[in-house]
Amino acid sequence: MPLKTYWLEHAWLGTHVEPGVALDVSTSGSAAEAGDGRISALRTGVETPPPGAEVLRGLTLPGLANAHSHAFHRALRSTVQVGSGTFWTWRDFMYKVAQNLTPDSYFALARAVYAEMALAGITAVGEFHYVHHAPGGVPYADPNAMGEALIAAASEAGIRITLLDTAYLAAGFGEAPNPHQLRFSDSTADAWAERVSALKPREHALIGAAIHSVRAVPAGQLATVADWAAERRAPLHVHLSEQTAENEACLAAHGRTPTELLADHGVLGPRTTGVHNTHLTDGDIALLGSTTTGTCMCPTTERDLADGIGPAVRLQRAGSPLSLGSDSHAVIDLLEEARAMELNERLSSRTRGHWTANALLAAATEDGHAALGWSEAGRLESGSLADFTTIALDSVRTAGALPRLAAETAVFAASAADIRHTVVGGRHIVRDGSHTLIEDVPSALATTIAALRS
Repeated sequence: MPLKTYWLEHAWLGTHVEPGVALDVSTSGSAAEAGDGRISALRTGVETPPPGAEVLRGLTLPGLANAHSHAFHRALRSTVQVGSGTFWTWRDFMYKVAQNLTPDSYFALARAVYAEMALAGITAVGEFHYVHHAPGGVPYADPNAMGEALIAAASEAGIRITLLDTAYLAAGFGEAPNPHQLRFSDSTADAWAERVSALKPREHALIGAAIHSVRAVPAGQLATVADWAAERRAPLHVHLSEQTAENEACLAAHGRTPTELLADHGVLGPRTTGVHNTHLTDGDIALLGSTTTGTCMCPTTERDLADGIGPAVRLQRAGSPLSLGSDSHAVIDLLEEARAMELNERLSSRTRGHWTANALLAAATEDGHAALGWSEAGRLESGSLADFTTIALDSVRTAGALPRLAAETAVFAASAADIRHTVVGGRHIVRDGSHTLIEDVPSALATTIAALRS
């Protein structure tokens, strides 16, 4: 395989920032999709760029992992900020957008959304996918047409995807799906498992599973989804205790918290990630930690939907690894998600410094990739996938920072607008702030979103 050398002005190596790092990357030379390019060697103390090296000025990190995405929610940005309400009134707007999706329109929208992610330094996305069928619940000729559209969209945008195909079978405890939810439902977990088993991984795509929530999958069918994931050693994600109403309904139906119900049916474990984990009891936190079930925090969405501030510090101390997601895409900015997790905790506790910048970057990189099944990504080291992103240190937000504090600058000052380069599989996807595969990402977003609203 041919070798390519990148010279990094500054590199975050997990514990510290190192100046003058050279990465030798093996590449397949393929322009078709994110390839299996890997870092073959990492050299420190390289003060000047080697001859022929690609120079990346600024701070280079492993690629960011967006561990929780609903791509079609991007069409809701701004429009749901008119008036007041709750999560439940917001959900009504979401259903209207979902009703307009087709495989073609979803491909076009997701392609643009994933390109926006690449521009924000994201190299892998966990797509929590539940819009499976045509309106009314009629399967497409290819029952996985919608999932395949998302996989193809990620390929064209140049990023990796873990398609978290989601079981969504009920409107609530003992309630059949409402008319909006019919296209989400496979009727039973066994039917869900049969359909999702036809999806195959690709070089840039993994297939995982998700339980939408304990209210959307009957208790007696939770184990079917968990067993499907366990047999394949696939990631399993679940919306967990995002709303107090869910907790109250679960207690009324089962006499158990949602976390306890998941534990009863074998859902918790090291390949499982609870998304939000906002309204938990002390016992819930102990259960999640003792089983090393992960926690994906989505602070920009949790504050946008007035969900609340989850106990992230206590969860991590209990043993639950943390990752980050942009969820509803109120913004797509993993640096903001990392910053918000710390700042939310400061507001809640009225103390500062719950995580170091290194710990927050780990949640956005290595731990996020682990939650999505990409165990060979998320680190700048020999043998890892050559997925990385570079943050400008000379923008109006980052200028003047001390190089040794570049990690702190990235987390507490920089934004997605400061991403200068994104490389996936050794291939430049974003160069000097421009997407190399999709010429005009803003226009692509505007066109596809307008089509869904018409």
